[in-house]
Amino acid sequence: MSAVVETNKSNQDLTTHNNGDRGVRSSDVLLQLVTFNLVGEEFGLPILDVREIIRMVDVTPVPHSPNFVEGVINLRGQILPVIDLRKRFGLDSSKADEDTRIVVVEINKNLIGLIVDGVNEVLRIPSETVNPAPQIVSSGIGAEYIQGIAHYNEKMIILVDLERVFSQDEMKNLANM
Repeated sequence: MSAVVETNKSNQDLTTHNNGDRGVRSSDVLLQLVTFNLVGEEFGLPILDVREIIRMVDVTPVPHSPNFVEGVINLRGQILPVIDLRKRFGLDSSKADEDTRIVVVEINKNLIGLIVDGVNEVLRIPSETVNPAPQIVSSGIGAEYIQGIAHYNEKMIILVDLERVFSQDEMKNLANM
């Protein structure tokens, strides 16, 4: 997972290993995530993968594209494919409202827009709050896209692994739109 990692600024809090090297305790490592809603659940993406967040705009449909591809948009002269994450995860789609956003992400040097129900905030969470998805979850629809689940401030945040959301062939097709 590519994420911003920060450490405690005090050298006193760093662990000294047997060979004299100083390391970082796992409690000192923070992940920075952009969190968003999808079907009432909270999801997170590493902030370094997010280029920008824009309000929902008219999307131009592309004939014969996969069902999860809503179409393309023109973002300051660059044509970007736009994906409905609900459809990609096998969920029912919904009509866009005032909270709907397009999260522009970079995946393998390609910019792609992801339609989400709403964007919440940028969080800095300790890495030890992230656990693997339970077996019952990891065998369900869309489970292959889950990096892990974070429990932070009484919230459960599903971490999305963007590199697994699309196959290599799908990425090539999206890059050619």
